[in-house]
Amino acid sequence: MIWQNNEDIKCIECVNNGRIIQKHLNECREERRPYVFITSTMNIKPLRRLLVPVSMLEEETYKAEICTYIARKTGAHIILLQANDYGSHAQQNVNRIVTHIQKINERIDQPISYEIVRARKNSFSLTKEASERQRDFQHDLLILTASRDYGLDDLIFGPPERHAIKHALVPVMLVNPREDLFSLCD
Repeated sequence: MIWQNNEDIKCIECVNNGRIIQKHLNECREERRPYVFITSTMNIKPLRRLLVPVSMLEEETYKAEICTYIARKTGAHIILLQANDYGSHAQQNVNRIVTHIQKINERIDQPISYEIVRARKNSFSLTKEASERQRDFQHDLLILTASRDYGLDDLIFGPPERHAIKHALVPVMLVNPREDLFSLCD
């Protein structure tokens, strides 16, 4: 079932089946707004903690606006899970997101709380780690960047976001990697 009465965020409710999840992922490839997957095996709770994995890819910073918007509206704490990479790209992306949070905090009365946690794995395995560490972070929403393009391995084994949705115990929000994203309004 797809809920389309909310124009800011698209919600997709489905059973936890790889083919069905992939069908919805394919339908959302060009989506400009964030979309949330809620499967039959997920626990839906009030949003108190948001887990935001940050890899070396430039488009990771697109999640900054979305996670700060949700944190402002719900009072949720943001956990930035920084990839354990040798290079500095993941660190630079985390710094950009933190700068965005700090700019928002200068303008609002109730500051957004956040923390940076270094992941165990690198950028290529970060999505898998984020979906597996529910008990460590006790998060209520996982915010991921969708794959830019599907490569051969994604077509054969499935993209990382599908695996994250199948294994996550909480709803998973996806943001497509595109510069003309829909801006959430107050």
